Amino acid sequence: MLPRSRTLPSRIHQGIIEERHDVRHYLEVEVRPNIQTETETMNIQSNYSKCFDDDGHFKRTGTFWTATAHIITAVIGSGVLSLAWAVAQLGWIAGPVIMFLFAVVNLYTSNLLTQCYRTGDSDTGQRNYTYMEAVKSILGGKKVKLCGLIQYVNLFGVAIGYTIAASVSMMAIKRSNCYHSSHGKDPCHMSSNGYMITFGIAEVIFSQIPDFDQVWWLSIVAAIMSFTYSSVGLSLGVAKVAENKTFKGSLMGISIGTVTQAGTVTSTQKIWRSLQALGAMAFAYSFSIILIEIQDTIKSPPAEHKTMRKATTLSIAVTTVFYLLCGCMGYAAFGDNAPGNLLTGFGFYDPYWLLDIANLAIVIHLVGAYQVFAQPLFAFVEKWSARRWPKNNFVTAEYEIPIPLYGVYQLNLFRLVWRSIFVLLTTLIAMLMPFFNDVVGILGALGFWPLTVYFPIDMYISQKKIGRWSSRWIGLQILSVSCLMISLLAAIGSMAGVVLDLKTYKPFKTSY
Repeated sequence: MLPRSRTLPSRIHQGIIEERHDVRHYLEVEVRPNIQTETETMNIQSNYSKCFDDDGHFKRTGTFWTATAHIITAVIGSGVLSLAWAVAQLGWIAGPVIMFLFAVVNLYTSNLLTQCYRTGDSDTGQRNYTYMEAVKSILGGKKVKLCGLIQYVNLFGVAIGYTIAASVSMMAIKRSNCYHSSHGKDPCHMSSNGYMITFGIAEVIFSQIPDFDQVWWLSIVAAIMSFTYSSVGLSLGVAKVAENKTFKGSLMGISIGTVTQAGTVTSTQKIWRSLQALGAMAFAYSFSIILIEIQDTIKSPPAEHKTMRKATTLSIAVTTVFYLLCGCMGYAAFGDNAPGNLLTGFGFYDPYWLLDIANLAIVIHLVGAYQVFAQPLFAFVEKWSARRWPKNNFVTAEYEIPIPLYGVYQLNLFRLVWRSIFVLLTTLIAMLMPFFNDVVGILGALGFWPLTVYFPIDMYISQKKIGRWSSRWIGLQILSVSCLMISLLAAIGSMAGVVLDLKTYKPFKTSY
């Protein structure tokens, strides 16, 4: 087992020295220094164009459908489970309207962002492999560092949120069976720590998948799972409404004086809860932070931004229909008592086996979604380290390990250690602060405006050279400022929720 250098011959393509993909074997077969004939040289160029894109990267193989699967995996996440609660805080008028507006804003700004994958010309310009590279190439300056800080902190936070959500779903499976076997006599309280550790072990394993474009199959499985549990939640909501023979809820949302698990709702708490609901809805749509990374997996022609725009439009349209149905039917079924997590808040008890299937689907989905969000952060740290210590074998060397039924796995020791530490940290923090709704609200609030609205709009203005004080410029700025206000209000509401939870909180001893 010998380490392989990832340095490539400069005469082939100097720019791909930073790429993870090792094409040495291909080049050694095709290129024989100092002895190739003119015909051989022509064959090399022909084979090169067939195997590599214009940036020296191996030919991208992503399609409209794989991009759609990635987006749906990222969008339909654990956020869908809190939407019934969010609608319950806002009511029948504001709830669906605000959710629809979030969808429209996300669709619009995402389409702007797709045109920033290439700098200058959207069809032939220089590629930007990550969201942060796009900001650096188009905006530059201090905005790059600000963007990187916000993006990677948000990705780190999403990993924490997904760890919490997965553990809650795993506990729900255990609790539903416990509740069923005791015929409702046992409250079935249990700690979430063991389940978070189990999820963390699974993520350590999956985190060793080297590149983002190699998790496409995981995204497809996760997308199928997301539809599964969303459909179960929707079906149970419809069944509950049919059982009640009425639609619960009110036009203005949860009433002051309603008794909940957190206590009686006061007028002040009504405001905080309404603001927190905005954060939950923003989180449910958050995927712009990995849009460029997804777009970088798409093959061309046609131009990547055209394929990505279609994938984004279909994904957001499908997820919005699901969100409206799940959120509204959950509210119609439970009214003011809509649980914070539709499938684990024990709004439903039977059929317990169907709940088990739904929660298992959630866990499988979150295993994949965790990777979709973590891979960009993994890649950033690894590329930075490779540039910082290019001659350090621990950082750059890869070892070929044959695996039965798989082939040859490229083991990198730095990748193994760093990604394992990342998963360990997210698991520990999730065990320290297992507040699902509050974490979801904070992440949605902090990430929505800067990453979904501000940077895409700013990059688009610079890319398309839109003049200051033109009608288009003014319209984009009004949209940006409006979304900033929403993010600030949502952050305030979610922080208030955390403060309320901390009053009865004991580290590592939280039980459900």
